[in-house]
Amino acid sequence: MICAEALQDYGLRALGIGARLLPQTDISLCQQIVLIGSGMMWNVYFGILALGFGFFFAVALAVAKSQPARLIRKPAEWFIFIFRGSPLFIQFFMAYEAFVMLPRVGIEFTFLGVEIAAETRWFARAWLGALIVLFLNTSAYTAEIFYGALRNVPKGDLDAADAYGLSGWKRFRRITFPTTMRLAWPAYTNEAIFLFHATALVFFSSFPAFQQRGDALYYANYFADRTFNPFVPYPIVAFYFVVLTLLIILIFGRINARLNRHLPNGQRTRLRIRPQLMR
Repeated sequence: MICAEALQDYGLRALGIGARLLPQTDISLCQQIVLIGSGMMWNVYFGILALGFGFFFAVALAVAKSQPARLIRKPAEWFIFIFRGSPLFIQFFMAYEAFVMLPRVGIEFTFLGVEIAAETRWFARAWLGALIVLFLNTSAYTAEIFYGALRNVPKGDLDAADAYGLSGWKRFRRITFPTTMRLAWPAYTNEAIFLFHATALVFFSSFPAFQQRGDALYYANYFADRTFNPFVPYPIVAFYFVVLTLLIILIFGRINARLNRHLPNGQRTRLRIRPQLMR
């Protein structure tokens, strides 16, 4: 009965639905499990959107980096270098400071003779500001993975495409891109796992949680402060992330099998769990 009440009161609390106040005293295990699980929705939100948009941007960066023209290649190289060469936490901090300055500077422009003042304060909130940082960071790392795979596309495949008269966009779409994805997918799976783990850093960044609508670590820290026992809420967070990691491996494993379906069973690459302790 207590768990059912906790689920009703705090199941969607991270989205602002349910009880207005967080539990203050007599905090039960069910309340901690439910509320931390509610916060995981924000971690999943950050991970899915950053990974989804970052995938397409990373493909563009990888293709740009492989181009012989310096005006196309150099911006992609510097973008990848900057976001791979600096710590993610510093990127959170610098982005927040930059976004906080936007409302003070003000953005005004004229469209069809109408003066428009753009609202920029929402950049300094976690739901958008932190998402932008994660998007840019994973785009840089993923672009380097895709670039390495792009350079290792077998020359025989490209020669065969030329023999069939495929060139330009058609060759890239039918030969180069699928082969690149097949080669890069195991490493990209590890990057996806790390990205979802990195969403926990949003709590430590300067981006504030709006009306106590925080992520899983936000609520875990809240319970640790209230109960003076960090050995309950933090293992709950770890358990949720382990389950999320297994789900990612399952989904990406199915995609990997789809990408390698044309190969004999002995030549198909299988995804393996390779924990990334540092980055």
